[in-house]
Amino acid sequence: MPSGFRVLSRQRAVSREVVERFAQLPVANVSDSMARMVAGGARLRPMHAGGGLAGPALTVKTPPGDNLMMHKAIAMAQPGDVIVVDAGGELTNALMGEMMLMQMVRRGVAGVIINGAIRDAAYIRSQGVPVFAAGVTHRGPYKNGPGEVNVPVAIDGMVIAPGDLILGDDDGVLCVPYDVVDPVFAAATAKYEAEQRQIANIQAGTHSAAWVDEALRRLNCEGVE
Repeated sequence: MPSGFRVLSRQRAVSREVVERFAQLPVANVSDSMARMVAGGARLRPMHAGGGLAGPALTVKTPPGDNLMMHKAIAMAQPGDVIVVDAGGELTNALMGEMMLMQMVRRGVAGVIINGAIRDAAYIRSQGVPVFAAGVTHRGPYKNGPGEVNVPVAIDGMVIAPGDLILGDDDGVLCVPYDVVDPVFAAATAKYEAEQRQIANIQAGTHSAAWVDEALRRLNCEGVE
């Protein structure tokens, strides 16, 4: 079958050094440095106890409510991988729970993102492995296929190719395409450093809001001199 039911090999992935560099930055700073044009949607929320996520994407495309290809992806995963699942955002059936998370931990998976639902939420909240999902339900999955592993997927307009950099924290998840990690890192680092200077000024009482009136004048706002 040419598409729809296939398992492919990942051809490239961001390096561990790239992952470690980005892991030190807030997702919001990276997002701002990508012109605020990339996001996985507000439905994807952290289901775990807390902590950031960074690693290369191992992608899965699956029909709503079916996790057969997720099991295959777990068996293929390398330590540090982030399993990214496009399940169409359907929340009727959970695609993973306690036992699958245990398998991921044994494989050294860095985390999982599911555009779909999970179950065993209390267990997942008690663990340190990052899990982002769109919802929770007790209804379990089917295992009939079809599905695809290591193909480009999209979540709420955010396209993820196998091996792209995946980031996540309490603000949500983000994909940085493989080919632009270096310029995005430089811009995000500059953004982070600028914010740290601004925070220091706020704490010192020296922060200036003059830019607000400048912006209003530029926009011809009435009543601003």
